[in-house]
Amino acid sequence: MRHRIGAVAAVVTGVVLLAGHAALYGHWIMDDAAITFGYARSVADGLGPVLQPGAEPVEGYSNPVWLLLLALGSVLGLFDHGTILGVPDYVLFPKALALACCAGVLTLFYFTAKAITARPRTATLLAGGALAATPSFVIWCFSGLENSVYALFVTAIAAVLVRAIASDRLLRPGTAALAGVLAAGAALSRPDGAIYAGAFSLVALVLLRRERLRATLVAAAVSVAAFAVPFGGYVAWRWSVFGLLVPNTAVAKSQPLPEIEDLGTAGNLVVYAGWPIVLLVVGCLAAVLTRPVPERARFTGLLVPLALAVVAFCVLLPDWMGEYRFATPVWVLGALTGATTVTAVWDTVRPRSKVLLAGGLVIAAVLSLTQLVAAGRAFRAAVKTPMCVVVERDARTLNGLADILGGDDLSAGVIDLGGVALVSRLRLVDLAGLGDRRIARYLGAGDLPGFRDYVLTEAKPDFITLIGTWDRTLGLPADPRFAQAYDLVYHSPPAEVLSLATDNVGFWVRKDRVPDPATLDEMRAYAAARVGSLPARNAAAPRRACGPVLRRGQT
Repeated sequence: MRHRIGAVAAVVTGVVLLAGHAALYGHWIMDDAAITFGYARSVADGLGPVLQPGAEPVEGYSNPVWLLLLALGSVLGLFDHGTILGVPDYVLFPKALALACCAGVLTLFYFTAKAITARPRTATLLAGGALAATPSFVIWCFSGLENSVYALFVTAIAAVLVRAIASDRLLRPGTAALAGVLAAGAALSRPDGAIYAGAFSLVALVLLRRERLRATLVAAAVSVAAFAVPFGGYVAWRWSVFGLLVPNTAVAKSQPLPEIEDLGTAGNLVVYAGWPIVLLVVGCLAAVLTRPVPERARFTGLLVPLALAVVAFCVLLPDWMGEYRFATPVWVLGALTGATTVTAVWDTVRPRSKVLLAGGLVIAAVLSLTQLVAAGRAFRAAVKTPMCVVVERDARTLNGLADILGGDDLSAGVIDLGGVALVSRLRLVDLAGLGDRRIARYLGAGDLPGFRDYVLTEAKPDFITLIGTWDRTLGLPADPRFAQAYDLVYHSPPAEVLSLATDNVGFWVRKDRVPDPATLDEMRAYAAARVGSLPARNAAAPRRACGPVLRRGQT
């Protein structure tokens, strides 16, 4: 009983620390997360995988597991319906779901550590504390994005492998199948999660013994099949519905083939985490792996998924959202590896060495914590593209402009898609390509002239809004046809005088949709009054919510 209480206390302590850190970012939800929110609303309403009612099916999301969880929350009345305890459920539900996933991660930490070290509670406490101290992990797990459920699947893969090695059950069909299914879950949480389809086979290969060659091959085949059935089923459904083998988001981003030089980006993670703590863990790991003890083989179940996580991070294009969004599996597996390594070494060294190890651990932790705190504060002061800023700046402004202009079949070309999809009543043209099949192909191929031809001669949205440096990136305002077809409604002051990049926005309207100069003047006055007042509010409360409920047509 005492051990169970200690285990629960270790997990709960980690959960509380994570929740406390997440609370520092307030009601902030990343706008890209709201893209999935929009799809979840449509699925829950029985409209299918569309961003808006009446839109064509385009896979503008890349996280079907997370989408289904959100849609289930909506069906149960827990998400996208109103407030819970005074907090909008579009904030509370995804963050509560993320915390539940993190609790699952920490629980798996304990059971994994139990197979490696005699101090699983200490290891769980150390690993949970490390995760709670890492802004990159906390920020993205509680951003409304899929990072938390992705972390849960990756941790589960490592837990299954480590515990199977410890009990000599690695090559059993049930173990192989479970590892494959969990890898499919990871792949359906994020596209790069497909790399974990090879985790079981690589571990089995590392631990291969001649007399078990046939059993190893059979188990590897079972694991691959267990991965292929659910993942292949989803790919087949994707092809039948969207006509693509990969998400439309992958087409728009055009991920290049990896190169050997990409592996050098792993050094950025070492710097972020703090090289003293990484060096200490590597030293302890070397001490464990050079000794002929049972734990050495068990660490294979951790190190192989960790290596795959690092490779996945390195080969992906750097993410514009910053703060190492794609490194979540590295932090999870790195924290667990570090904690179990240190506790395993602790029990094998002499008292004097324990003093040195404890002192080194404290010094390294303090040095790392200093820079991690600075990273968290910097992000908190200028959070990336809050959904509610997009709702207030773009969606509700476009609705108000559309009300002034009149008409029921108006469209808008936008960059930040999430909050606009939830609230705008206009038909959206995604100028960034995530939710638009044609634009994704142009941007993925780097064909900006073709993109501009399509937007200005075929799509011809009634409104266009551009944010940040996208006007220069896409080159629309520089195209002579743009000035011929569109009138400027509002543009924020020059970017250099704005405190936040999210305040840099411009709105244009098609000239042939404006009936008279008085209507254009009315729209300009409305936009100037509405959008012009937002920078002061954004600077004072960038992590706020934007009302008890988000509905189409709100102004």
